[in-house]
Amino acid sequence: MKQRINFYEKGFQALTPLFGFGKYLSKCRIERNLLHLIEFRISQINGCAYCLDMHSKDLRAEGEAEQRIYMLDAWKEASIYTAREKAAFRWAEAVTLLKDKEVSDEVYDEAVSQFSDEEMIDLTIAVLAINCYNRLNVAFRTPAGDYQPGQHAALNS
Repeated sequence: MKQRINFYEKGFQALTPLFGFGKYLSKCRIERNLLHLIEFRISQINGCAYCLDMHSKDLRAEGEAEQRIYMLDAWKEASIYTAREKAAFRWAEAVTLLKDKEVSDEVYDEAVSQFSDEEMIDLTIAVLAINCYNRLNVAFRTPAGDYQPGQHAALNS
């Protein structure tokens, strides 16, 4: 597929608010690898090749086990994820998909059993941010495959 617009180049100013999410999340209480797993999972749902490339490489560079990356699409059936991780994945999927235009009490209750109020806010901001990036990358067909681990780290400092 041919890239439509290089929004990192042409729309860098417009991305400034999104970079703010990254700066905030770089200092949040949620574990860094869990944030990357969430970003990877939501990118699977949204079909964002650029973000799948980026987050898989960042996860591996930060020491995440390959098997946990490979199995993420089937996290519900996999015993290799913690209850906290599974609650985060369920919350992230619910906020992304908004099935029946809501996030159920059951999903919320599971999440708050694992995360503090502040962490719930952080978790939700992470989901909002990756959904924004996914939609930009998918809409403008950002090419995938050339990302280098940590390439965007300076934008989050």
